[in-house]
Amino acid sequence: MSAAFSPLKNDTFLRALLRQPTDYTPVWLMRQAGRYLPEYRATRQRAGSFLGLAKNPDYATEVTLQPLDRYPLDAAILFSDILTVPDAMGLGLHFADGEGPKFLHPLRDETAIRKLAPPPPGSLQYVFDAVTQIRHELNGRVPLIGFSGSPWTLACYMVEGGGSDDFRLVKGMLYDRPDLMHHLLDVNATAVTDYLNAQIDAGAQAVMLFDTWGGALADGAYQTFSLDYMRRIFAGLKKTKDGVRIPSIVFTKGGGLWLDQIADVGADAVGLDWTVNLRKARALVGDRVALQGNLDPTVLFSNPGSIKAETASVLKSFGESANGGHVFNLGHGISQFTPTESVAVLVDAVHSLSRRGLPASA
Repeated sequence: MSAAFSPLKNDTFLRALLRQPTDYTPVWLMRQAGRYLPEYRATRQRAGSFLGLAKNPDYATEVTLQPLDRYPLDAAILFSDILTVPDAMGLGLHFADGEGPKFLHPLRDETAIRKLAPPPPGSLQYVFDAVTQIRHELNGRVPLIGFSGSPWTLACYMVEGGGSDDFRLVKGMLYDRPDLMHHLLDVNATAVTDYLNAQIDAGAQAVMLFDTWGGALADGAYQTFSLDYMRRIFAGLKKTKDGVRIPSIVFTKGGGLWLDQIADVGADAVGLDWTVNLRKARALVGDRVALQGNLDPTVLFSNPGSIKAETASVLKSFGESANGGHVFNLGHGISQFTPTESVAVLVDAVHSLSRRGLPASA
């Protein structure tokens, strides 16, 4: 079906990831298709549940496009969840009201972990169908991003059985039985590589690896149990599709300490949270990678003037560049309580300020 895809009309996002010249700084937002949008909440109600939404390509397409119909964003991101992969491995994903994701069958013993295998063929077809459908519905408007959770981040949920404040079960296993943890991460890395490549085959024009809980690891453990497995994934990703380059992004929340090492993991761009100074980050990574980020999401709860000022500050921190290399984003996902009008102010500010250049006093 890829031969029938419409030509891309706005490739600014892809050019920035590849550090090619752009007319302005492109912008998209992590979790841009989500609960802060009233139209999303209405679609989710029709779907009956979050999984009913995520596993139905028609609904997934609808909510992926909703923020693009509202704001002139420069990329769409597949509406899905990072836990689709372990769900397809048989762990029984479900969402309890007010409690977030839970697994019916968390990995708590050696037998369960040794039996773990990548998802069976066809178990994630609904994701790939959604990617293809979204790509057609976009009609070349902007590129489509596919994504997955990192092996370590998936392992956190798979062992803990859901979210955690201290990760004592998964980190306890890491220190007590590193052999079991390596086996789990090995299976996850194989599954994630296949999953992202299948999204590329289905029509994704860029892919992103979310290492949401990498920052929970100690120095040393991060390199061994997260970074090394992500390096393997990026080495195994398809770099082109139908002769077109497919850029990749890596994002470790809380990973600023390891930026120099992350820049060498094999991705084209590194996402940064709001604790990192963009100017220093750019000086450190040089021409190895593009950078994505990194406005504090809570800025969007302030007044329009403050939003514009903080946006200008992020752009100025990255600095001028004749060769792109910066994708504007939040330092993490947008809050469900974010006023929709604040997002409009942000997107307009990124485009207008970066297109005309920042005044010296910004």
